[in-house]
Amino acid sequence: MRLVFAGTPAAALPALEALLTSRHQVLAVLTRPDAPAGRGRTLRPSPVRTRAEGAGLEVLTPRSPREQAFGDRLRELAPDCCPVVAYGALLPPAVLAIPAHGWVNLHFSLLPAWRGAAPVQHAILAGDEVTGASTFRLEEGLDTGPVFGVATEPVRPDDTSGDLLDRLAVAGAGLLVATLDALEADRAVAVPQPSYGVSLAPKIPVTDARVDWHAPALRVDRLVRACTPSPGAWTTLRGKRVKLGPVAVTAEVLVPGEVRGDLVGTATTAVRLREVRPEGRPAMAAADWLRGLRLEPGEALV
Repeated sequence: MRLVFAGTPAAALPALEALLTSRHQVLAVLTRPDAPAGRGRTLRPSPVRTRAEGAGLEVLTPRSPREQAFGDRLRELAPDCCPVVAYGALLPPAVLAIPAHGWVNLHFSLLPAWRGAAPVQHAILAGDEVTGASTFRLEEGLDTGPVFGVATEPVRPDDTSGDLLDRLAVAGAGLLVATLDALEADRAVAVPQPSYGVSLAPKIPVTDARVDWHAPALRVDRLVRACTPSPGAWTTLRGKRVKLGPVAVTAEVLVPGEVRGDLVGTATTAVRLREVRPEGRPAMAAADWLRGLRLEPGEALV
């Protein structure tokens, strides 16, 4: 089939690579416009744009997919289907109707669980033991379209959202190609999502990534892993923000926020800090950072 691939972040790259080596023809790529990044906030192309240009593909970067020029160009390309992986913008009905086989979205959850922008983070935050990837027909609703296929993936006890997303991106790439193969052979079946088991996964803002030391240790552990690498879990000490890497739950008991060595108290048992990134400084071992602070009695993380 003739395809126009839509995607933006690095998590979409395994799918693009799989399509480029499949029997299908990728005509062009749709991705979000260059965005500010880094400390200098300089404009940088999306990972998908960089890879697409390296492959010699046409790249479409409308500010909005509602732009007339974009719709016109998509009609000229006349794709049979448009696979989507984390494109990052809602598509209007007029655009959804252009490809004969519609838009097939690869979503990193077992739908209808965790509809939204951050399914992997919410799966870890909720303590799910199993998650996965789904392909479904894109429609106007938020991840509500009928499902073509799924691939399951266990959530490991030490998984960060980055670890889990990496595995899902690879497994999902194979699922996406298989779905397109089935569509081309006219043997794909789209099954409506059930009305039960629906959960939402909105983007986690930085404010919600702050650790509450009065929460149980398991909750702290899940929050930190869910927010690694983005948006980054954090706490404060002496009025300055400190980013936290994954922690280890221990059997020690301390007052919530109390620091003893590299241990920090929670509502249940303490957690052991491993890596931290103090404000304005590079990442370092938590034990080295705390040793150099010479904390006064009663000082705590808040």
